[in-house]
Amino acid sequence: MTQAAERPWPLELRLDAAKTTLTVSFDTGERFALPAEYLRVESPSAEVQGHGPGQKQIVRGKEHVAIAALEPVGNYAVRIRFDDGHDTGLFSWEYLLELGREHKQRWAAYRKSTG
Repeated sequence: MTQAAERPWPLELRLDAAKTTLTVSFDTGERFALPAEYLRVESPSAEVQGHGPGQKQIVRGKEHVAIAALEPVGNYAVRIRFDDGHDTGLFSWEYLLELGREHKQRWAAYRKSTG
């Protein structure tokens, strides 16, 4: 098994000019365009995810959120600072990959939950 298959590594993080889409490219050849709203409502922070299983909070009203800044955290994650002040989630490379691979399903579930 190759290292990329074992632990995919991001080759590029690119924020669009409007700061509403983060594109992440991995060494597996996968590339995902992740909307800021999606990243905000799926933040890995305790504020969104809770402190244990089944405690995830549904975050509403983030349709116009943008990404204010990206800050590397060691060599394993990025802190995304959103323009609504939220900045406590550390997005690991593995979590960004998961968000990319599961975008369609997670987004559909979110949209259904917010009615």
